[in-house]
Amino acid sequence: MDLVLPDFGLLFWTGLVFIILLFLLTKFAWKPILNMVNVREQKITEALDLAEKTKSEMKLLAAQNEQLLQEARAERDGMIKDAKVLTTKMVDEAKGRAKEEADKVIANATATIEAQKVAAMAELKTQMASFSLEIAEKIIRGELANNDKQKALADQLAADINLN
Repeated sequence: MDLVLPDFGLLFWTGLVFIILLFLLTKFAWKPILNMVNVREQKITEALDLAEKTKSEMKLLAAQNEQLLQEARAERDGMIKDAKVLTTKMVDEAKGRAKEEADKVIANATATIEAQKVAAMAELKTQMASFSLEIAEKIIRGELANNDKQKALADQLAADINLN
C-alpha cells in the first residue's frame, strides 16, 4: 500500500525537485525552447506565405501564358488569312495577265488574218482586173480584126466625144 499512499517526506522532496526543475527549466530552457518554437512557427508561416505567393504568381504566369498563346494563335490565324488573301490576289492577277496576253494574241491573230484577207482580196482584184483586161483585149482584137468594124468604132467614139 505504500505505492498508493506516499509518505510526506517523499511528497515534499518530489515537490521540491519539481519546483527546482521547473525553476531551472523556466530560467534556462523555457525561453530558448519558446524562442525556437516561435522562430520555427515564424519560418513555417513565412514558408506558407511564400507558397501562397508562389501559387498566386504561378496562376498569374499561367494566365499570362494562356493569353500569349491566344495572341499567338490569333496572329497565326491572321498570317494564314493574309497569306490566303495574298495567294488569291496573286492567282487572280496571274489569271488577269494571262487573259490579257491571250486577248492580245487573239487580237494580233485577228489583225493578221484581216490583213492577209485584205491582201488576198487586193491580189484577187488585181488578178481579176488583169484577166478582165486580157479577155477584153482578146475580144476587142477579135471584134476589130477587120477594117469596117474599126471605122465604125472610131466614128462612134468620135460622136461620143462631140456630145460631151
